Amino acid sequence: MISAVRSKPVARPLSALCRASKPLSTPSARATRRHLSINTLAATTATSHCLSSPYRTQIRCYADYVVKVPHMADSISEGSLKQWNKKVGDFVALDEEIATIETDKVDVAVNSPKAGTVLELYAKEDDTVAVGADLFKLELGDTPAGGNAEAKKDEPKEEQAKKEESSNNHAKDGSSKQEQPQKEEPKKETPAAAAPPKSSSSPAKPSPAPAKSTSSEPPSQHAAAFSREERGVKMNRMRQTIAKRLKQSQETAASLTTFNEIDMTNLMKFRATYKDAVLKKHDVKLGYMSAFVKATCFALKEVPAVNARIEGDSIIYNDYVDVSVAVATPKGLVTPVIRNAESLSFIQVEKSIAQYGAKARDGQIAIEDLSGGTFTISNGGVFGSMMGTPIINMPQSAILGMHAIKERPVAINGQVEIRPMMYVALTYDHRIIDGREAVTFLVKLRDVIEDPARLLLDV
Repeated sequence: MISAVRSKPVARPLSALCRASKPLSTPSARATRRHLSINTLAATTATSHCLSSPYRTQIRCYADYVVKVPHMADSISEGSLKQWNKKVGDFVALDEEIATIETDKVDVAVNSPKAGTVLELYAKEDDTVAVGADLFKLELGDTPAGGNAEAKKDEPKEEQAKKEESSNNHAKDGSSKQEQPQKEEPKKETPAAAAPPKSSSSPAKPSPAPAKSTSSEPPSQHAAAFSREERGVKMNRMRQTIAKRLKQSQETAASLTTFNEIDMTNLMKFRATYKDAVLKKHDVKLGYMSAFVKATCFALKEVPAVNARIEGDSIIYNDYVDVSVAVATPKGLVTPVIRNAESLSFIQVEKSIAQYGAKARDGQIAIEDLSGGTFTISNGGVFGSMMGTPIINMPQSAILGMHAIKERPVAINGQVEIRPMMYVALTYDHRIIDGREAVTFLVKLRDVIEDPARLLLDV
């Protein structure tokens, strides 16, 4: 906002500067001087007119503001424009979501840093946009008064229309007190009442339509059963990244998988005993994942090589445990990280897992939730998997695979008993983890799960 008010001149007038300069002798110079003098006179006249006016002159300036693609993460330089929530001409409030950018990991919401009206969109949906590139242009300003004015204009129109209708109705009632309109209405109602028998008497006319629909349905069913059609669906950026990373893992790591089985009897009793009390006090369900996360931390402390990674010619050992938990989403598999899991309790681990699960369902997992991780746990048992060989989540060196719990006959003290058993698998990078260390890790994990009291005694 610019205000014109009386004030003492601070700078010298342009005419004074022209007089103070050296004399101009060339024709072009004289023309330039004459042009400057004319502009100075016009500016002086306009300024004196504004200052002599008894009213304060205000000029409202609306500037254009170009919004660029925001910084999303250190490892992300571009993304695909998934959706525009606004179009040209729409008003955008401060911090209102205007677009969604799909990245290699998550969807990033783009919020407007200022309020204004959208003037131009520099990208279309499904276009690749780079960080720092122009995304859209705004005309800064408050909410346009035009929309409110139009709404206010529409309201009197509606009121006038209602008044006119009511006045017409009153006029008709007052001028024509005859019963003819009332007779006409029943006349209209009598054919309408007679219409049902017609419709009931003529079901043959509407019957062909359903007959056609029924006749068209069986071919579609046969086409679905014996169709040989093919259709191509473009892979989203997350799926493309997952494919590249899995292939990179297989080509880089010297992957090897070892197996073991765990008797889940004691852990299932432990959960059945305390799950109601945990839900009542902490408002979180007690599952098996918290026990496996804590048992993993215990085993990693005993075998630190499984928690290490390779960087160049060095092996980096981590003195902390950041457990990546695999979570399935409609777009693909994501691995949010439970940081410093070795320092968390069972309840804190369960709350973290529940929080990430809710974020995954709502599509609100942030990039910060996925960064890092020193070890990964994948629970294929929730889908009924009996056994599998998980792929290492690079640059980590190992991943634990959990599977379904099934009752099987096992030998207990020389006798056959039916116990709930689970197969577990550890895929590890044989470049830095030897077979002895991998097997030792699974044995430590099995001992803690079969006897949870070991976590309290640290034995």
